[in-house]
Amino acid sequence: MPQVKAFEAEEAIKNGAHEVDMVINVGALKSGELDIVEQDIKAVAASCKNKALLKVIIETCLLTDEEKVAACLLAKKAEADFVKTSTGFSTGGATVEDIRLMRSAVGANMGVKASGAVRDLETALKMIEAGATRIGASASVNIVNDMKTAEGGGY
Repeated sequence: MPQVKAFEAEEAIKNGAHEVDMVINVGALKSGELDIVEQDIKAVAASCKNKALLKVIIETCLLTDEEKVAACLLAKKAEADFVKTSTGFSTGGATVEDIRLMRSAVGANMGVKASGAVRDLETALKMIEAGATRIGASASVNIVNDMKTAEGGGY
């Protein structure tokens, strides 16, 4: 329910959150009920407006390319700040192809976060090259160490 997600976002912001992640209603999207998905995102976006960044997680591994584009366009229409590939709790994470598709769908002025399956510097750089403006990785220390090694010792 949009009201519940909006309330949760408001509570998180009251408690100090500067960024809010929400997962789209994947079932509604897969059923073609785009109005339900849109209302969900709009409600949370309204709660975050001028108070916190909103990242909309679309769970790319569960969607067709057409559904990924639809989700991105709905997030953009609702004035979210980012679209994000995954929560990390499903069957897969970011792919270069998904990042490229998401960037194409949202244009240059919206953030795209590659999350999941980014475990090394090479992959992180490929995601950035494809259009990611943020990387979510549990292997961030390894990525930074790879960068340090590649640059000859400095950050």
